[in-house]
Amino acid sequence: MQRNNSPRAGQGAVLLCAVLWSTSGLFIKLMTWHPMVIAGLRSLVAAVFMLAFRLVVPRRGRGTHQPFPLIAGALAYAFTMILFVIANKLTASANAILLQYSAPVWAALLGWALIREKPRWEHWLALGMVMGGLFLFFKDGLAGGSLLGDSLAVLSGIFFGANSVFMRMQKKGNPADTMLLSHIIAAAICLPFAGIYPPAFSPLNILIILFMGIIQIGCASLLFAYGIKRISAIQAMLTAMVEPILNPLWVLLATGEKPSPSALVGGGIIVLAVLIPSLVGKGRA
Repeated sequence: MQRNNSPRAGQGAVLLCAVLWSTSGLFIKLMTWHPMVIAGLRSLVAAVFMLAFRLVVPRRGRGTHQPFPLIAGALAYAFTMILFVIANKLTASANAILLQYSAPVWAALLGWALIREKPRWEHWLALGMVMGGLFLFFKDGLAGGSLLGDSLAVLSGIFFGANSVFMRMQKKGNPADTMLLSHIIAAAICLPFAGIYPPAFSPLNILIILFMGIIQIGCASLLFAYGIKRISAIQAMLTAMVEPILNPLWVLLATGEKPSPSALVGGGIIVLAVLIPSLVGKGRA
Protein backbone atom coordinates (compact mmCIF):
# COMPACT_ATOMS: atom_id res chain seq x y z
CA MET A 1 0.00 0.00 0.00
CA GLN A 2 1.44 3.35 -1.06
CA ARG A 3 1.85 6.04 1.53
CA ASN A 4 0.00 9.30 1.06
CA ASN A 5 2.54 12.11 1.41
CA SER A 6 0.41 14.87 -0.10
CA PRO A 7 -0.08 18.20 1.70
CA ARG A 8 -3.83 17.63 1.49
CA ALA A 9 -3.48 14.43 3.54
CA GLY A 10 -1.35 16.29 6.06
CA GLN A 11 -3.83 19.13 6.41
CA GLY A 12 -6.69 16.65 6.78
CA ALA A 13 -4.83 14.88 9.59
CA VAL A 14 -4.18 18.15 11.46
CA LEU A 15 -7.81 19.19 10.94
CA LEU A 16 -9.06 15.93 12.49
CA CYS A 17 -6.48 16.38 15.26
CA ALA A 18 -7.94 19.84 16.01
CA VAL A 19 -11.46 18.37 16.14
CA LEU A 20 -10.29 15.87 18.77
CA TRP A 21 -8.38 18.55 20.72
CA SER A 22 -11.52 20.71 20.79
CA THR A 23 -13.46 18.20 22.91
CA SER A 24 -11.23 18.76 25.95
CA GLY A 25 -13.15 21.80 27.25
CA LEU A 26 -16.46 19.94 27.51
CA PHE A 27 -15.00 16.87 29.21
CA ILE A 28 -12.88 18.88 31.64
CA LYS A 29 -16.07 20.72 32.66
CA LEU A 30 -17.67 17.34 33.48
CA MET A 31 -14.82 16.36 35.84
CA THR A 32 -14.38 17.44 39.45
CA TRP A 33 -10.65 16.70 39.64
CA HIS A 34 -7.93 19.33 40.04
CA PRO A 35 -6.79 20.52 36.56
CA MET A 36 -3.19 19.43 37.14
CA VAL A 37 -4.38 15.94 38.09
CA ILE A 38 -6.51 15.82 34.93
CA ALA A 39 -3.54 16.93 32.80
CA GLY A 40 -1.22 14.38 34.43
CA LEU A 41 -3.51 11.37 34.18
CA ARG A 42 -4.60 12.32 30.67
CA SER A 43 -0.97 12.42 29.52
CA LEU A 44 -0.18 9.17 31.36
CA VAL A 45 -3.01 7.37 29.53
CA ALA A 46 -1.92 8.99 26.24
CA ALA A 47 1.70 7.84 26.74
CA VAL A 48 0.63 4.25 27.45
CA PHE A 49 -1.67 4.30 24.39
CA MET A 50 1.05 5.67 22.11
CA LEU A 51 3.57 3.10 23.36
CA ALA A 52 1.04 0.33 22.70
CA PHE A 53 0.39 1.77 19.25
CA ARG A 54 4.11 1.63 18.44
CA LEU A 55 4.23 -2.05 19.46
CA VAL A 56 1.11 -3.05 17.52
CA VAL A 57 1.53 -0.96 14.35
CA PRO A 58 4.92 -1.52 12.68
CA ARG A 59 6.69 1.59 11.44
CA ARG A 60 7.72 1.60 7.77
CA GLY A 61 11.02 3.25 8.53
CA ARG A 62 12.70 4.56 11.63
CA GLY A 63 14.00 7.67 9.94
CA THR A 64 16.73 9.74 11.50
CA HIS A 65 16.64 10.80 15.14
CA GLN A 66 17.80 14.34 15.87
CA PRO A 67 18.15 14.77 19.65
CA PHE A 68 17.70 18.55 19.75
CA PRO A 69 14.33 18.89 17.95
CA LEU A 70 13.09 15.68 19.63
CA ILE A 71 13.75 16.93 23.17
CA ALA A 72 13.01 20.61 22.47
CA GLY A 73 9.70 19.74 20.80
CA ALA A 74 8.71 17.43 23.65
CA LEU A 75 9.46 20.06 26.29
CA ALA A 76 7.63 22.71 24.25
CA TYR A 77 4.43 20.67 23.98
CA ALA A 78 4.57 19.51 27.62
CA PHE A 79 4.80 23.14 28.76
CA THR A 80 2.06 24.12 26.27
CA MET A 81 -0.33 21.74 28.02
CA ILE A 82 0.75 22.57 31.58
CA LEU A 83 0.86 26.36 31.18
CA PHE A 84 -2.55 26.38 29.51
CA VAL A 85 -4.08 24.46 32.43
CA ILE A 86 -2.56 26.89 34.95
CA ALA A 87 -3.56 29.94 32.87
CA ASN A 88 -7.16 28.74 32.86
CA LYS A 89 -7.11 28.81 36.67
CA LEU A 90 -5.59 32.29 36.88
CA THR A 91 -7.41 34.21 34.15
CA ALA A 92 -10.65 34.11 32.16
CA SER A 93 -10.96 31.06 29.88
CA ALA A 94 -11.58 33.32 26.87
CA ASN A 95 -8.37 35.24 27.60
CA ALA A 96 -6.41 31.99 27.91
CA ILE A 97 -7.66 30.59 24.59
CA LEU A 98 -7.26 33.89 22.72
CA LEU A 99 -3.69 34.39 23.94
CA GLN A 100 -2.64 30.75 23.44
CA TYR A 101 -3.83 30.88 19.86
CA SER A 102 -1.28 33.52 19.05
CA ALA A 103 0.63 30.28 18.25
CA PRO A 104 0.43 30.66 14.42
CA VAL A 105 2.30 33.97 14.66
CA TRP A 106 5.13 32.33 16.63
CA ALA A 107 5.14 29.33 14.27
CA ALA A 108 5.48 31.69 11.29
CA LEU A 109 8.36 33.65 12.84
CA LEU A 110 10.22 30.66 14.30
CA GLY A 111 9.67 28.55 11.19
CA TRP A 112 11.11 31.34 9.06
CA ALA A 113 14.10 31.84 11.37
CA LEU A 114 14.95 28.22 12.21
CA ILE A 115 14.01 26.12 9.18
CA ARG A 116 13.69 28.74 6.43
CA GLU A 117 9.99 28.04 5.80
CA LYS A 118 9.10 31.56 4.73
CA PRO A 119 5.36 32.25 5.05
CA ARG A 120 3.68 33.22 1.78
CA TRP A 121 1.41 36.24 1.40
CA GLU A 122 -1.69 34.07 1.89
CA HIS A 123 -0.34 32.90 5.25
CA TRP A 124 0.11 36.49 6.47
CA LEU A 125 -3.41 37.33 5.24
CA ALA A 126 -4.80 34.29 7.04
CA LEU A 127 -2.91 35.24 10.22
CA GLY A 128 -4.46 38.72 10.21
CA MET A 129 -7.92 37.28 9.64
CA VAL A 130 -7.43 34.70 12.41
CA MET A 131 -6.42 37.33 14.96
CA GLY A 132 -9.43 39.49 14.06
CA GLY A 133 -11.77 36.49 14.04
CA LEU A 134 -10.51 35.30 17.44
CA PHE A 135 -11.08 38.72 18.96
CA LEU A 136 -14.66 38.82 17.67
CA PHE A 137 -15.25 35.23 18.73
CA PHE A 138 -14.16 35.76 22.33
CA LYS A 139 -14.75 39.50 22.89
CA ASP A 140 -17.92 38.96 24.94
CA GLY A 141 -16.04 36.60 27.21
CA LEU A 142 -12.88 38.69 27.57
CA ALA A 143 -12.20 39.91 31.07
CA GLY A 144 -9.52 41.82 32.93
CA GLY A 145 -8.03 38.54 34.10
CA SER A 146 -4.67 38.61 35.82
CA LEU A 147 -1.30 39.65 34.47
CA LEU A 148 0.24 36.34 35.55
CA GLY A 149 -2.53 34.24 33.97
CA ASP A 150 -2.48 36.18 30.73
CA SER A 151 1.33 36.02 30.59
CA LEU A 152 1.29 32.24 31.08
CA ALA A 153 -1.28 31.93 28.28
CA VAL A 154 1.03 33.91 25.95
CA LEU A 155 3.93 31.64 26.93
CA SER A 156 1.72 28.62 26.20
CA GLY A 157 1.12 30.02 22.71
CA ILE A 158 4.84 30.55 22.13
CA PHE A 159 5.60 26.97 23.19
CA PHE A 160 2.73 25.68 21.02
CA GLY A 161 4.11 27.45 17.94
CA ALA A 162 7.66 26.32 18.76
CA ASN A 163 6.53 22.70 19.11
CA SER A 164 5.19 22.68 15.55
CA VAL A 165 8.52 24.02 14.25
CA PHE A 166 10.63 21.50 16.19
CA MET A 167 8.38 18.68 14.97
CA ARG A 168 8.65 19.99 11.41
CA MET A 169 12.44 19.69 11.77
CA GLN A 170 11.81 15.94 12.08
CA LYS A 171 9.84 15.59 8.85
CA LYS A 172 12.32 12.93 7.71
CA GLY A 173 12.26 11.26 11.11
CA ASN A 174 9.53 10.32 13.57
CA PRO A 175 7.77 13.37 15.06
CA ALA A 176 5.37 11.03 16.89
CA ASP A 177 8.27 10.29 19.25
CA THR A 178 8.25 13.96 20.25
CA MET A 179 4.57 13.78 21.21
CA LEU A 180 5.11 10.55 23.16
CA LEU A 181 7.99 12.09 25.11
CA SER A 182 5.95 15.25 25.77
CA HIS A 183 3.20 13.20 27.45
CA ILE A 184 5.75 11.36 29.59
CA ILE A 185 7.20 14.72 30.71
CA ALA A 186 3.75 16.23 31.39
CA ALA A 187 2.69 13.16 33.39
CA ALA A 188 5.92 13.27 35.44
CA ILE A 189 5.39 16.95 36.28
CA CYS A 190 1.63 16.84 36.96
CA LEU A 191 1.00 13.46 38.62
CA PRO A 192 2.56 14.44 41.99
CA PHE A 193 -0.40 16.81 42.38
CA ALA A 194 -2.60 13.71 42.77
CA GLY A 195 -1.04 13.29 46.22
CA ILE A 196 -2.15 16.81 47.17
CA TYR A 197 -5.54 16.68 45.42
CA PRO A 198 -6.56 12.98 45.41
CA PRO A 199 -8.94 12.25 42.50
CA ALA A 200 -12.30 10.55 43.12
CA PHE A 201 -12.47 7.56 40.75
CA SER A 202 -16.13 7.38 39.77
CA PRO A 203 -17.12 5.33 36.68
CA LEU A 204 -17.84 8.57 34.78
CA ASN A 205 -14.47 10.11 35.65
CA ILE A 206 -12.64 6.93 34.63
CA LEU A 207 -14.45 6.81 31.27
CA ILE A 208 -13.73 10.49 30.63
CA ILE A 209 -10.02 10.26 31.45
CA LEU A 210 -9.69 7.16 29.25
CA PHE A 211 -11.44 8.92 26.37
CA MET A 212 -9.30 12.04 26.81
CA GLY A 213 -6.06 10.10 27.06
CA ILE A 214 -6.69 7.65 24.22
CA ILE A 215 -8.84 9.62 21.76
CA GLN A 216 -8.81 13.33 22.59
CA ILE A 217 -5.04 13.66 22.98
CA GLY A 218 -3.50 10.25 22.18
CA CYS A 219 -4.97 9.79 18.69
CA ALA A 220 -4.71 13.57 18.17
CA SER A 221 -0.95 13.42 18.85
CA LEU A 222 -0.49 10.69 16.23
CA LEU A 223 -2.55 12.67 13.71
CA PHE A 224 -0.55 15.86 14.34
CA ALA A 225 2.72 13.95 13.95
CA TYR A 226 1.45 12.51 10.64
CA GLY A 227 0.33 15.92 9.39
CA ILE A 228 3.42 17.94 10.35
CA LYS A 229 5.59 15.73 8.11
CA ARG A 230 3.54 16.89 5.12
CA ILE A 231 2.71 20.58 5.70
CA SER A 232 4.65 23.57 7.04
CA ALA A 233 4.54 24.61 10.68
CA ILE A 234 2.56 27.78 9.90
CA GLN A 235 0.02 25.82 7.81
CA ALA A 236 -0.37 23.28 10.64
CA MET A 237 -1.03 26.02 13.20
CA LEU A 238 -3.51 27.78 10.92
CA THR A 239 -5.39 24.53 10.33
CA ALA A 240 -5.48 23.86 14.07
CA MET A 241 -7.33 27.18 14.51
CA VAL A 242 -10.64 25.34 14.15
CA GLU A 243 -10.09 24.02 17.69
CA PRO A 244 -11.08 27.17 19.63
CA ILE A 245 -14.27 27.61 17.59
CA LEU A 246 -15.30 23.96 17.90
CA ASN A 247 -14.68 23.91 21.65
CA PRO A 248 -17.78 25.99 22.53
CA LEU A 249 -19.77 24.16 19.84
CA TRP A 250 -19.60 20.92 21.84
CA VAL A 251 -20.67 22.87 24.94
CA LEU A 252 -23.59 24.27 22.92
CA LEU A 253 -24.69 20.79 21.85
CA ALA A 254 -24.37 19.44 25.40
CA THR A 255 -25.77 22.35 27.42
CA GLY A 256 -27.65 24.57 24.96
CA GLU A 257 -25.34 27.51 25.75
CA LYS A 258 -25.55 29.63 22.59
CA PRO A 259 -22.68 31.76 21.22
CA SER A 260 -23.19 35.48 20.61
CA PRO A 261 -23.67 36.95 17.10
CA SER A 262 -20.11 38.37 17.19
CA ALA A 263 -18.82 34.88 18.05
CA LEU A 264 -20.59 33.43 15.01
CA VAL A 265 -19.07 36.11 12.76
CA GLY A 266 -15.61 35.59 14.27
CA GLY A 267 -15.89 31.81 13.83
CA GLY A 268 -16.84 32.26 10.16
CA ILE A 269 -13.81 34.51 9.59
CA ILE A 270 -11.49 31.92 11.18
CA VAL A 271 -12.88 29.09 9.04
CA LEU A 272 -12.39 31.22 5.92
CA ALA A 273 -8.84 32.10 7.03
CA VAL A 274 -8.01 28.40 7.44
CA LEU A 275 -9.28 27.67 3.92
CA ILE A 276 -7.51 30.53 2.11
CA PRO A 277 -3.91 29.14 2.12
CA SER A 278 -5.16 25.75 0.89
CA LEU A 279 -7.22 27.26 -1.93
CA VAL A 280 -4.39 29.59 -3.01
CA GLY A 281 -1.86 26.75 -2.82
CA LYS A 282 -4.12 24.51 -4.90
CA GLY A 283 -4.43 27.21 -7.54
CA ARG A 284 -0.65 27.71 -7.60
CA ALA A 285 0.03 23.96 -8.06
